[in-house]
Amino acid sequence: MSFFADKRREVMVHIEQYMLEMMDTYLKPIDTNWQPSDFLPDSTSDTFYQDIRILRDNAKDLSYDLVAVLIGDTITEEALPTYESWLSMVQGPSMKEDGGWMKWNRHWTAEENRHGDLLNKYLYLSGRVDMRQMEISTQYLIADGFDIGTGHDPYRNFIYTSFQEMATNISHRRVASLAKKGGDTLLSRMCGVIASDEARHAKAYKDFMNRIFEVDPNEAMLAFEDMMRQKIVMPAHFLREVGLKIGQTFGHFTDAAQRLGVYTAIDYVEIMQQLIVDWKIEGMRDLNEAGEKARDYIMALPARLLRVAERMKNPTIDYKFSWIAG
Repeated sequence: MSFFADKRREVMVHIEQYMLEMMDTYLKPIDTNWQPSDFLPDSTSDTFYQDIRILRDNAKDLSYDLVAVLIGDTITEEALPTYESWLSMVQGPSMKEDGGWMKWNRHWTAEENRHGDLLNKYLYLSGRVDMRQMEISTQYLIADGFDIGTGHDPYRNFIYTSFQEMATNISHRRVASLAKKGGDTLLSRMCGVIASDEARHAKAYKDFMNRIFEVDPNEAMLAFEDMMRQKIVMPAHFLREVGLKIGQTFGHFTDAAQRLGVYTAIDYVEIMQQLIVDWKIEGMRDLNEAGEKARDYIMALPARLLRVAERMKNPTIDYKFSWIAG
């Protein structure tokens, strides 16, 4: 066990230096980055109240499911303290504040933090949301924590974040498209810039994991296999409303996303297929017997899951979220 822990630390020293070198590539300068106020009505402007009326008029025709998915996405983004604290507990990387892991963690968190701020303010102004109910769900999600199946292993965490950033990119991008079709061009632009951030972050985590595959292919492959066997859970899988148990609301949220085509079981499979391509899993050499078996499992999995996904029926349960006003 000590040997593997020592190997992890050795690999992470290499990766952390690379993370520091690539920060300017994958994260934008704070002074010139977009901020929520760039999109929302300016409270110092003489047209502030008029701008709010326009925002509310454009939001009033958004479908029930779309508002539900947008709220669920917002709560997920607002639970950022949970994700930052989880990543700061990973074992192996240096915990020094100027080290690659902690510095990336802080700067990535700072960039992600804008997403929840922007969507929360939009929903508050939209007039479509019972903000107190939404805020209770947000506090629950942070207080309840989460278990994403990665333990404190940096390899599994990089695999998880690679997958998850790709999934959030898809979700925000499709909400942007649906908002545009519904006539809400402001919401479309907002979700579009958030999706762009998520795509850039996905590239970063995939790149970091690629470096791990290069220097420790067997352990990286076993970590990938393990995450695929237990399935990638969404960060909001503990989502709940007042009076409900942990996770009870999450199923209804994912049902709405599936009905809209915002994020589906087929998307899950396609992300997995993309990671297999990006990490060059099929042609990977220098694997031991366990690594070869892990690769065989990974390569066969998408086709099996796709057959299941194609047989799934669209959920039709009519559920009323406490979050949505009226």
